Amino acid sequence: MVRSEPPLNPKLALAVGIAAVSTASILIRFSESNPLIIAGYRMAFASLLMSILSVGSLNQIRGLSDAERAVLILSGLSLAVHFGTWTASLEYTSVAASTVIVDSSPIFVVLLSYLVLGEGVNTREAAGIAISFLGASIIAMGHLDMSSNLFGDFLALVGSISLAVYLVAGRRLRGKLDLAPYTASVYGISGIILLLAASAAGIPLAGYPLREWTIFLALALIPSGLGHNSYNYALKYLKASVVSVSILGEPIGASILAAILLRELPRVTTVIGGALVLGGIYAAVTSQKGVPNGNR
Repeated sequence: MVRSEPPLNPKLALAVGIAAVSTASILIRFSESNPLIIAGYRMAFASLLMSILSVGSLNQIRGLSDAERAVLILSGLSLAVHFGTWTASLEYTSVAASTVIVDSSPIFVVLLSYLVLGEGVNTREAAGIAISFLGASIIAMGHLDMSSNLFGDFLALVGSISLAVYLVAGRRLRGKLDLAPYTASVYGISGIILLLAASAAGIPLAGYPLREWTIFLALALIPSGLGHNSYNYALKYLKASVVSVSILGEPIGASILAAILLRELPRVTTVIGGALVLGGIYAAVTSQKGVPNGNR
């Protein structure tokens, strides 16, 4: 039997995915809107996009039990916290520090899987976790003289932990739901929560200039749509561990774009600490069969 060739080289798709996801932090920096508005409309538009792609399978949501619907809501809430805090972090700290810290989520996936799901942690995973925490500490120490940057680092850390909660919660649901209806649902829940939070805080939901709406839509189409759909395409042909580790390309790509477009060069401590964080993630993720990739 002759095996058909994929319509698009999966390695090329992976490269496109990394490049697309790397634009998220830059687009956020270009926006002048409140982080809750940026994240809320990004999720709302991404949900609309995924709903269009899942027209024939959205009825899968009806087959969920009450407990599974509760997990779906928890997943959407966790994603809202992730995007709300990470988007806000970019107002306070560098693109390099923010993306390195938020992309440490696979480490927290390993920890949560151990604590919540009872999945064991091997020696290589434990070493990777320790190395990543050392790297994050070095990044934070480099910002001790700048309280705003340290606060941004903290927000990115909250974004990383909440993303891990989203990924672990989603493991149960992905056995019942296809990718498109699942992401359409959680993106929609996340978007609603973020926009309700913005409204409760007295932030207007309308009246933004065309430039801002263009950025919101670009965030939904490029990093969320093109980026993560490229990852999911590559998953059909490449090992899950290979695709998962590809998230390590985002901080590098985002830092390069920040240097070119924002003239923002990372500190030496961010480079050293970032290398340790990414090295620790690589060690932990490649010791498993696969950890879900991120969602920026």
